Amino acid sequence: MFSQEVGHSTSQPDVPGLCQGAGWLFFCPDAQVSMALVMLVPLLPLAAALFIWAVGSRLRERQTWLCALPIVAACAGAAATLVWVSSHGPVSVRFYEPGAGGLALPVGFYFDRLSAVMMTLISLVGTLIYLYSTGHMHQDRGYHWYLGLIAFTTFVLLCMVSSANLVMLFVFWQLVSWLLFLLAHNHAHAGTLQGACRTFTLLRVGDAAFLAGIVLAHALYGTVEFQELFERAASVPVVLSPLPGLEISGATAVSLLIFGGAMSKSAQFPLHIWLPHFLYAPTPVSALLHAGIINAGGFLLNRLAPLYGLSPTALHVVFVVGTLTTVLGASMMLVQNDIKKTLGFSTIGQMGYMIMECGLGAFALAVFHLIAHGLFKATAFLNCGDVIRRVRQEPASPHARHAGAERDLPPFMWATGFLTTLMLPLVILLGTHGALRIPLLESQGTVVFLFFIWVTSSQAILTLTRLRAVASWKVSAAMLGTLLFVVFTYLFAAEAFTHFLYPDPTTVTRYFQAAALPGPLFDGLVVGTTLLTVLSWVYLYAQAHGRTMPLPAWVQTLRVRLYVLLMNRLYIDALHDRLGRGIMRVAHGLDKHSFGGLR
Repeated sequence: MFSQEVGHSTSQPDVPGLCQGAGWLFFCPDAQVSMALVMLVPLLPLAAALFIWAVGSRLRERQTWLCALPIVAACAGAAATLVWVSSHGPVSVRFYEPGAGGLALPVGFYFDRLSAVMMTLISLVGTLIYLYSTGHMHQDRGYHWYLGLIAFTTFVLLCMVSSANLVMLFVFWQLVSWLLFLLAHNHAHAGTLQGACRTFTLLRVGDAAFLAGIVLAHALYGTVEFQELFERAASVPVVLSPLPGLEISGATAVSLLIFGGAMSKSAQFPLHIWLPHFLYAPTPVSALLHAGIINAGGFLLNRLAPLYGLSPTALHVVFVVGTLTTVLGASMMLVQNDIKKTLGFSTIGQMGYMIMECGLGAFALAVFHLIAHGLFKATAFLNCGDVIRRVRQEPASPHARHAGAERDLPPFMWATGFLTTLMLPLVILLGTHGALRIPLLESQGTVVFLFFIWVTSSQAILTLTRLRAVASWKVSAAMLGTLLFVVFTYLFAAEAFTHFLYPDPTTVTRYFQAAALPGPLFDGLVVGTTLLTVLSWVYLYAQAHGRTMPLPAWVQTLRVRLYVLLMNRLYIDALHDRLGRGIMRVAHGLDKHSFGGLR
């Protein structure tokens, strides 16, 4: 009971092999069967989940491995869907079309390049995590219930990224929030239950803003279908006046409200505090969360990129929030002493990085980032589970001492790292400006791409300085290889990926122009980040060689206070707890005042 379209989406499809009656569309025998197979991608994990729950504890260990076959098949189907939509165009699957006296909301799915890329990532990560869980969680109570939840969560995520309109996307968005509470698994543990409840509560804040944005979009433009919404928002500008003397465009209001949902799901400041508390969940769940679920914010902004492209104000807000989250998340990560919390705050910083890219108009770069980060974090958390298991078996392993003193860092290696991170990127910028004739001073988008190349390569090369037991020439060669790899990845892979997701160059240019910051502010951010990178190299060189840097006393005092502040996570958790207790007291007081006389 569905229709299928290739290359476009309309409210009344005219496709051979379709029969329509009372608003429902029926699949007739002469329709293309290959289009029907697209729907098997999300349905296969659902079938696996239902089978596992139905059989339950009667499943043996080998049979749980066999239950992974539908998820593996879904991964292969997602890859095939990606190839299909890349060559034939988007596919729209309709289960229901609005008719007289029926539902006013179309029910169906929409598969384009963005959704196909996300489906491939989700199904691949879901397959790896399910297979890992069959061994990691084998002796836990509720083992089969947990495996079914992993498969069902994969189904929900696949449906979310392929939803045909805002309402369907929101329904599956809500299901993900509920599933996070269930995936915490060990609710008998006080910390796990508290973290799951805090996660559920904070996600409700963002979801309320998301729902308000959907309601406002329908009220202003009369539709929640993606393509129709974009077209009406662009052709019929709407101006709202929420307060006397304050005017805001309809596209800005809708974009900012929906961004509230992205903030909560992708752990953006100040709604980030649920993520560190959710780390009591099983390690495979943490891998699924950090590699898949938390990327929902980046996907949402990309799905609504044409709407955000109409509102420079919304893009600037997205940029500010992403930048704050990046800086604070990375700073708090540096003071953690727990391996999972370190990875958790690292994810917060990376999600801020992804949202910041969206705020700069580099939407495709954000998708490229979330794919790379998702695959990395999935393997990092699964390896983290093995490390924790090994530590439990060998209690002395984390306290093992290295024999001998640490080797000093040779000047040759430091000179290589310094020159590669500071001089060669400058050559790249000048070469791009001269040889490729790209007007850097007139295109912030190009500077954004090249600047990300420089910052990423600097971070990677700084990390290589920890290889003190390796010959300096080898480390220097690794630095040069890292720089070339990063440059190649950004200039070629990221550029090709941008063309793949947004084939029209004018669309990409329009997004960059909408997100363009004022010239002095943009130049200040670039110069400030550059100086910070240079000072980091100087400081680390001095520390590694036992040299002291003359600093004012107030700098040392500020450093200690910042350390304490970051150790306590900016006291936002304490503020959240106090605010929660205050709200509960008010609620109990109102309850007692309103209903006390009826008892």
